[in-house]
Amino acid sequence: MSPEVVSLLVLLVILVIATVLPINMGALGFGAAFLLGTLVLGMSVDEILAGFPAGLFLTLAGITYLFAIAQINGTVDLLIRGAIRLVGGRIAAIPWIMFAVTALLVGIGALFAVAIVAPIALRFAFRYKINALMMGMMVVHGALGGAFTPISVYGSFVNGLVSDSGLESSPIMLTVAPLAFNAAIGALIFFLLGGRQLLAARTHHHDEAVEREAVEREAVEASAVTGGGPGSAGTAPARGHGVQAAASPEDPAPEARTPAGETDAPQRIRVEQVATIVGLLVFAVLTVVWALDVGFTSILIGVLLALIHPKATKGAVDKIAWSTVLLIAGVLTYVGVLEAAGTIDYISNAIAGLGAPLLAALLICYLGGIASAFASSVAILGVMIPLAIPFLQQGGIGAVGFIVALAIATTVVDVSPFSTNGALVLANAQDIDRDRFYRQMLAYAGIVVVLGPLLAWAVFVLPGWL
Repeated sequence: MSPEVVSLLVLLVILVIATVLPINMGALGFGAAFLLGTLVLGMSVDEILAGFPAGLFLTLAGITYLFAIAQINGTVDLLIRGAIRLVGGRIAAIPWIMFAVTALLVGIGALFAVAIVAPIALRFAFRYKINALMMGMMVVHGALGGAFTPISVYGSFVNGLVSDSGLESSPIMLTVAPLAFNAAIGALIFFLLGGRQLLAARTHHHDEAVEREAVEREAVEASAVTGGGPGSAGTAPARGHGVQAAASPEDPAPEARTPAGETDAPQRIRVEQVATIVGLLVFAVLTVVWALDVGFTSILIGVLLALIHPKATKGAVDKIAWSTVLLIAGVLTYVGVLEAAGTIDYISNAIAGLGAPLLAALLICYLGGIASAFASSVAILGVMIPLAIPFLQQGGIGAVGFIVALAIATTVVDVSPFSTNGALVLANAQDIDRDRFYRQMLAYAGIVVVLGPLLAWAVFVLPGWL
């Protein structure tokens, strides 16, 4: 059996094991890279480690470290409270506020944004009779829409892979296209699931004040149980964008965890929160405008924030998305062994042999989407993009449009109740028939798996405008 076939069979086994069992796919990737590299290909350990993504490791650790500081010192709660006040009693605006908040949080590095926003959003849905499926999917699509900014984990990951390949890249298009695509889906969901009836509805002032206190309390409670990572930080499978991890009872800034209504502390904007907001803005400017390294810059700003208020950043290192770091590093190390085995060229030549670049691109989008419905989205992207690079280098289709379409096709399926995002929505739905809600989510996910990759391909690849 040829090394190419053996490496593909091993990859299939890794995917199956990671799907069926709660084992980090990155750990499997490291083990498989060592066994395949040494036993089949005769590679040394140094040659195997040549595929280790050191720069990406630093980027993932730095981004999630910086946002962990923002979570611990209460800046995340501050942003959520500010967004809630924007509702101003307009019930129809609530789903869109939740979409925007989740997109913003994910866009600045919060892999666990759905875990924070979903309980709040579904509480609103219950109180104001908003369709729970619509509210939950608005949160998830918000996370998916904000997932590919240059300073997000997914965006940094994809931009890094494309940049290293020498292909044409467009971080701006990769940021805007998924956001517009998911916003369009959100608008469709909004109007199909009762949004039109909400346009004339408003909350009463008393209800708004009471709900704001409840939401602030919910945000504080969410902060106490969420941590950093598109998978889990240790307690859940590494899937989608949501992450859960237990926070230490010794976490600092206890005033940030005091329920609203019992003290004025959560209402005050503290010095470290202002510094964190400024730090996040500076981080965006330095990395997006001046193109400084994302990993080093995020860690530097995180360290400066820690020096300003050390107690308010205690525990931030523990909240780094270590399971996601392991996932991506392990998968890409195995991809490096695939390259050494000639598997990448083998598959790319098979794709090119179809003789129809557009059809091949559609096939890759569907493969990414279907595989991602059962495995980690970021892991599938880590495999599919390197596999597609030789195919893209042959020309025939635009690299930017294809990468955008593949990114969307691979992540949009995270609405499934089997993904971390979907599971968080299902778990937080209130006062509904949970079995019926599960079936609704499953049906919606099936529609997205069938139509999502096709629509992404039709919009961004077929016209050839990118």
